[in-house]
Amino acid sequence: MVTVAEVKSFALAFENAAELPHFEVTSFRINKKIFATLNIKENRACLKLSLIDQDVFSTTNANIIFPVPNAWGKQGWTLVDLKKVRKSVFKDALSCAFENVNPPKKVSKKKSA
Repeated sequence: MVTVAEVKSFALAFENAAELPHFEVTSFRINKKIFATLNIKENRACLKLSLIDQDVFSTTNANIIFPVPNAWGKQGWTLVDLKKVRKSVFKDALSCAFENVNPPKKVSKKKSA
């Protein structure tokens, strides 16, 4: 189980992450892009995963983590039941969502003459 306070703490632990409202839910963003939302009423989070990560997390935890059942789900948006998910699994999925929206910058190598 993951509490609302833990979701906020985990999401805001990422460098430069921000918490902002998004319609009737709370969103967590990096560079103005949403990587997660928190629906307190339904005790669930929604994460922006890559389709590969979505498949991996959904396959191993199908009744806890599953694609949003519409076109958004086909874009990687994935629901997480906070009452049932293990903290370690949620933190891993949240990290994947953050990295999906904010990929590490590639370091260019200088060519030597």
